[in-house]
Amino acid sequence: MKFAIFGNTYQAQKSAHTTRLLEILRKKDAQICISADFYEFLKKVTDTDFTGVEVIEGNNFTADMALSIGGDGTFLKTASRVGNKRIPILGINTGRLGFLADISPEQMEEAFDEIYQHKYQTEERRVLHLLCKGQILKGYPYGLNEIAILKRDSSSMITIHAYINGELLNSYQADGLIVSTPTGSTGYSLSVGGPILVPQSGTISLTPVAPHSLNVRPIVIRDDWEITLQVESRSHNFLVAVDGRSETCREGCQLTIRKANYPIYIVKRCQHSFFNTLREKMMWGADNRK
Repeated sequence: MKFAIFGNTYQAQKSAHTTRLLEILRKKDAQICISADFYEFLKKVTDTDFTGVEVIEGNNFTADMALSIGGDGTFLKTASRVGNKRIPILGINTGRLGFLADISPEQMEEAFDEIYQHKYQTEERRVLHLLCKGQILKGYPYGLNEIAILKRDSSSMITIHAYINGELLNSYQADGLIVSTPTGSTGYSLSVGGPILVPQSGTISLTPVAPHSLNVRPIVIRDDWEITLQVESRSHNFLVAVDGRSETCREGCQLTIRKANYPIYIVKRCQHSFFNTLREKMMWGADNRK
């Protein structure tokens, strides 16, 4: 098998996990390629042997599986590099909570034994596509987690006119609005009171950030419906964040959010399920009282 490895470049103390990963893959006679930025980082902070390792420049690569070493943020960056290649992604968690990257470094050897025995499952996850009328966006316009419309810095709240399939849903007066996939429902959206969505539900949620009206609540809609957003701001601009990658947009731009024409595939161990992950990561049912 051929593996493409991506990782974060700011946790030098955890780079030993990558060295161990390379040892495991070499024992399997795997083909290994590493993204150029991660490769340069590892060369500086480790004495790892990179003999036979291919270096990935840009997004022009092929592999049987992509490996993300880090937290969920690293996984999202890996997903943007994989794009529409339909290469499944395995997340190895060296971060904190890790809903997407849920294989611990201690489980790597066992996990790759299962992969080579074809004892794993691949989950299809929907992606959101952002289009902007009136301005050319610089960043990658596809989000696995969410697309957030936010006020800039300390400016006053913004007004977001939201339309679903051309029909007015609401004019949100708030610090922002998060449009989230089921994958992203346990991330930024959850932190502002959004609902948890099951990955296979075929839905997306709209959750306001600090709304001016207490009557405004999150809403869940079908993921094949189109969302159109028009924003008013006293500062005449606002932020658009796609999986955390943010840029400034001018007032008057019309934003359209729709389901992308490709999914992202996530590799899961057979005994892992969404509900197990919820209980473990969110400590549902845990009671530490003596």
